[in-house]
Amino acid sequence: MEEVELDFQMPSNSVVPQSGSSDSSSQENLGTRTLHFNCPNVEQSFERNRISTGKYNFATFIPLFLFEQFRKAFNIFFLIICILQQIPGVSPTGRYTTIVPLTFILLVAAIKEIIEDYKRHRADDAVNNRLIEVFREGKFTELRWTQVIVGDIVKVVNGNFFPGDLVLLSSSEPQAMCYIETSNLDGETNLKIRQGIPATTGLQCSEDLNSLSGSIECEGPNRHLYDFCGNIKLGGDSGRSIPLGPDQMLLRGAMLRNTQWIYGVVVYTGHESKLMKNAKRAPLKMSNLDRTTNMQIWFLMVILIIISLASAIGSEVWKKMPVDRWYIDDIGSGARGFFMELLTFIILYNNLVPISLLVTLELVKAIQAVFINCDLDMYYEPSDTPAMARTSNLNEELGQVKYIFSDKTGTLTQNYMEFKKCSIAGVKYGETANQNGDTFSDEDFLERVHNPKQVDQDDYVRKFITIMSVCHTVVPEHVKKLNSNSISNRDETDFDLDMDNIQYQSSSPDEAAIVKAARKMGFIFSIRTPTHVTVKALGKDESYEILNVLEFSSTRKRMSVIVRCPDGVIRLLCKGADNVICERLSPDSHFQLETENHLREFAREGLRTLCFAQTELDEDAYMEWNKGAFYKASTAVIDREGQLEAAYDLVEKNLDLIGASAIEDKLQDGVPETIATLAKADIKIWVLTGDKQETAINIAYSCKLITEKMSLIILNETTLDGVRETIMEALNEIGSEFLRQENDVALIVSGMTLKHALCADVQSSFLDLALSCKAVVCCRVSPIQKAEIVDLVKHRCKAITLAIGDGANDVSMIQAAHVGVGISGHEGLQAANSSDYSIAQFAYLQKLLLVHGAWNYNRLAKCILFSFYKNICLYLIELWFAFFNGFSGQILFDRWTISFYNMFFTSLPPLSLGLFERTCSSENMMKYPQLYSISQRAVKYNAGVFWKMFANSTVHSLLLFFLPTFLLWQDVAFSDGKVGGYLFLGNFVYTYVVITVCLKAGMESATWTIFTHLSVWGSIIVWFAFFGAYSHFFPVIPIGAEMLGQADNVLASPLFWFGLILLPPAVLFRDLLWKVFRRRFRKSVVEEVQEMEMEHIDPTNTIMQAAKQSLSEKAHLLKNMFGVSGRSVAGDIPLEISEEHRPISSSVRSLQDPNLGFAFSQEEGGVVSQSDLIRQYNSERSKPEGN
Repeated sequence: MEEVELDFQMPSNSVVPQSGSSDSSSQENLGTRTLHFNCPNVEQSFERNRISTGKYNFATFIPLFLFEQFRKAFNIFFLIICILQQIPGVSPTGRYTTIVPLTFILLVAAIKEIIEDYKRHRADDAVNNRLIEVFREGKFTELRWTQVIVGDIVKVVNGNFFPGDLVLLSSSEPQAMCYIETSNLDGETNLKIRQGIPATTGLQCSEDLNSLSGSIECEGPNRHLYDFCGNIKLGGDSGRSIPLGPDQMLLRGAMLRNTQWIYGVVVYTGHESKLMKNAKRAPLKMSNLDRTTNMQIWFLMVILIIISLASAIGSEVWKKMPVDRWYIDDIGSGARGFFMELLTFIILYNNLVPISLLVTLELVKAIQAVFINCDLDMYYEPSDTPAMARTSNLNEELGQVKYIFSDKTGTLTQNYMEFKKCSIAGVKYGETANQNGDTFSDEDFLERVHNPKQVDQDDYVRKFITIMSVCHTVVPEHVKKLNSNSISNRDETDFDLDMDNIQYQSSSPDEAAIVKAARKMGFIFSIRTPTHVTVKALGKDESYEILNVLEFSSTRKRMSVIVRCPDGVIRLLCKGADNVICERLSPDSHFQLETENHLREFAREGLRTLCFAQTELDEDAYMEWNKGAFYKASTAVIDREGQLEAAYDLVEKNLDLIGASAIEDKLQDGVPETIATLAKADIKIWVLTGDKQETAINIAYSCKLITEKMSLIILNETTLDGVRETIMEALNEIGSEFLRQENDVALIVSGMTLKHALCADVQSSFLDLALSCKAVVCCRVSPIQKAEIVDLVKHRCKAITLAIGDGANDVSMIQAAHVGVGISGHEGLQAANSSDYSIAQFAYLQKLLLVHGAWNYNRLAKCILFSFYKNICLYLIELWFAFFNGFSGQILFDRWTISFYNMFFTSLPPLSLGLFERTCSSENMMKYPQLYSISQRAVKYNAGVFWKMFANSTVHSLLLFFLPTFLLWQDVAFSDGKVGGYLFLGNFVYTYVVITVCLKAGMESATWTIFTHLSVWGSIIVWFAFFGAYSHFFPVIPIGAEMLGQADNVLASPLFWFGLILLPPAVLFRDLLWKVFRRRFRKSVVEEVQEMEMEHIDPTNTIMQAAKQSLSEKAHLLKNMFGVSGRSVAGDIPLEISEEHRPISSSVRSLQDPNLGFAFSQEEGGVVSQSDLIRQYNSERSKPEGN
């Protein structure tokens, strides 16, 4: 098997325990370790069996948190300002006006980090505190995983995960075999077989283990999942070394299936297990909106430096003027004086960079995450699993996704097969499902089974069910109750009056589904012995002697059994792909055309199809083949596999076609509808799976990612030159004018092809081809290849990517994508614990993106722009005031009102915009996914939008300073001739600024809620209340001496009230005029929908008209692929393939392919062949309990 390395994610700065002991360190350095089991007197010290994916612990929180925070230029800038403010005579705003809000911001960030890391530690504890039976002091004791140590013998029962990396000793199955499910590790749906060494096969109970002791010498902890080398010595050091390999290895992350129990010795624990050795620190993800914001902050810093330099130069110029400045302290002259003045102005203007934006964004994003967590529409009741935002830093990124990369097994599917339909002798059955719609049901079929008449159709039906119940490698198990409630390839309980409860063990989920279906039809496969199988056919036992098993392989695409039937006739029963079966049919075989038509129908529904056929073998001809060609091939030293296949071909011929089965790989609820909806939102979906190509194609059809109208481009080349040639041929077929445009074509790529397609010289052509296709399915891909594909699109297309999966093999792409989503399913929480967001069902992705994502982007865009706006409006006024105070650094406002501006008086409006603003209702956002394009195209917040806002706020600051100044130009503010000082003017301006920015927030709000009213009007009221109280603090409270009585003076001035009525509306008049003009003449689709929602009008026609206009523009630019006139655009126009076009490559084919829906999952090349496997079982014997 190809080596697979998982990129299992751990958060940055996560605390990874180090190897525990000095005793074992020397062995680790040599690359080996020796451990003793069942030797209580031998002291051993290895890594604890505890994992931690948290970022902090009690000791590391403060240093790591401060390091994280002060890696941001934002915080470093304000820390420098805090330090500069402590220099005597430099700061015009006091010593504490920056340090107080910075401390508050760090405190909020610390609380947020603690909460998020606490969630990680809770998830870790849920894993660490699982229970397992451990053999201690002569008996099995139930302990937590954290109490398991290297050298322990553990008992794992069916349906449970392995607590560490184990060496298999024995099991409930013959010859110490066991089935394991590795879908978390490699994405494959079929079960795999592991087998203990013969020397430990007899360990069946506690008494056997009491007499066992020994040691294991093996390689040191490493990340190679499918490599293991070691030796085991039984009976102490005097024992003979017995080799161990990967066939005896049970890895953490895998699950025991179809096996009652196993005994295993723990060899690697905790962070030394192979799964955790693949752990990588997660990259620090930053959203596109945050990157844009950081860039604008750098620009503001540059502007701050420029205006500070200009003001310092202005101060030097003013010093040279013949003016007596006795009232201003001289801070020096020359270079030192200029530098000190420059520091003064940097401190004075530092609030142009909004320090409040940090805490506002932290708060808004944290509460947005709570909204996601509490959304009942994304709560999965069967497993009591809510949606969870594991990080809040990427909320807005959910609204800009262009590409989704999805796993298949456990993400799109339930990993559960079910027999749905069949075609027998040209007649289709199963069209009428029962009320639940989830099982095979057909009254005509059941009538033919239970009340057969002497007609050919009834005879074919019986033959078909006989093949279903005999031609397989399933093993029946008689048990009294299930050991696991989880979904698996074992069937449900089914008590029969004459039989015990039977469960079926199978490494193939397809075979398990077929045998279960036959059972429900009345043909119960009940007994398997090394030489016979017994089927209880309609209450009567029928015994079939198994003569040969012709095994399945991906090359043969079929499997057969040669049996001696109850009537004494030798028959070959075969099932497989339609093309390999049809080419082996007898000339006298019937129903081929009808069966192919039915297969085509099944394939269009995304069902997995198998053809069933049989033939009678002459006794003498069979014996000649068995003793001749088959024996020679089975004993061949060179190319045994190839010779066996040739021998199989000699007997698998002249078949009589019986029919075909159609099995559903059950999808999760709502998957096809979700994919269709996301496609309408112009989101491209790629499926990346480790499963087989046929299985992946079937699922793609089933979930409607691929439709029957699409052409398929299949890349299966295994050489670099072959891949390059095939890709160029496919690009030529598409045509250069249609590259990187959505054509009605699906691309299917194998892992071997992808290995070459991602090479530097082919990468660009491969990406051109992939982006020219409507759907992309990559099969047999390793976890690292998944990450490479995501990285390729992420960096070459400059588009926001999202990866979604449920297993440890998906963590690499979850880590690589801009946004990682984990499915909290039955198969463990590796992906969910390593993701940015976790949901229980793929269908919930629809609301997560279209509603929460789009809303969060719009909310944060308005929140950020408004935060910049309000700071520029107020703090740029200090620059205009500098022209009147001789660039002396004098401030116009009280220093504490400057600090409290962002903390109290204008803190609520951005919160309101960031939390309760919405474009349209959630119902319309879900119903009309076209609305998602607004956030997807990032039109609400970009460099252009920012600089328009900057220009607008600069104009507002000019008006807010010069209009009040003009109002008080004559210095007479009262009727009695009294005048006000600079603070009198400052309080005028400050009040008008607060009112203006609050009204501006109201203008920007498309949704007025109670909180909107509180934030706008409440902020204004809070300022007036504070202004009145603060003006009377001194001398009771020794701060704000300059503000004493200011409220009385300002509020008593008629000019103040005159300006209060006229100035804010005058400043905002242009904004209001532009908004009215745009709403009247340049209205967007979203604005039209908003108005229709207010008037309770259905917006369908408006949205559909806009969508059609967009499609028409796109269709006008396109022509048909392969040289015909009508090219499909977004599924609107059917694709027709021209027959006159030049010969098409075998890699470019239409739906009319000989493989009509074939898919079959079974382990190939395992430690035990399927033939040997069934020869070792005898279901008439009871199995050991393992107690």
